[in-house]
This record gives sequence, structure tokens and C-alpha cells, in this order.
Amino acid sequence: MMNFDSTSKMSKEAMDSMLTTVSSMTKGFQQIAAEATEYSKKSYEEGAAAAEKLASAKSLDKAIEIQTDYAKSAYETFVAQATKMGELYADLAKEAYKPFETAAAKASA
Repeated sequence: MMNFDSTSKMSKEAMDSMLTTVSSMTKGFQQIAAEATEYSKKSYEEGAAAAEKLASAKSLDKAIEIQTDYAKSAYETFVAQATKMGELYADLAKEAYKPFETAAAKASA
């Protein structure tokens, strides 16, 4: 009977760890999806605005200046977004691993 109780307790802890992991992963993926959607929308709007400016440029020099400014801005925004997304994925992995880290600490103690 003692063995059944300990097995039942371990199964419950494993299930709790799994549910906590799934919950944290779901929240993390929702945050990542929201961030990607926001970035895509902003990027599209900035690209459309740059295209409008480019279409209304009066000279080749002005057109080159508009394109250069847009390219620089787009690159900087992309690098910042890539960094932010990398941090979100790293945070997601850490949060997903926490319940198992706790369980491993209990098992080795």
C-alpha cells in the first residue's frame, strides 16, 4: 500500500509539472504571436508610408534619400525586433523548464 501512495504522489506531481509547463508555454506563444503581429503591422505601415514618400519625390536625390532613410530604419527596427523575439523565446524555454527543474531537485534530494 505504501508503494501505491508514493507512486500516486509522483504521478500527481508529474501531471502538475506538465500542466504548469503547458500553461506557461501557451502564454509565451501568445505573447510571441502578439509581438510578431504587431511588428508585421508596423512594418507594413512604415513600408507603405515610405512608398508614398518615394512616389512623391521630386528628384532622384530626394528619392535616394527617402529610400536610404527607410532602409536604415527598417534594418534597425528588424534588429531590435529579432533581439526582442530571441529574448521572448529564451524566457519561454526557461518558464517551461522550471517545473521540471523543481522536480529534478526534489528527486536528487
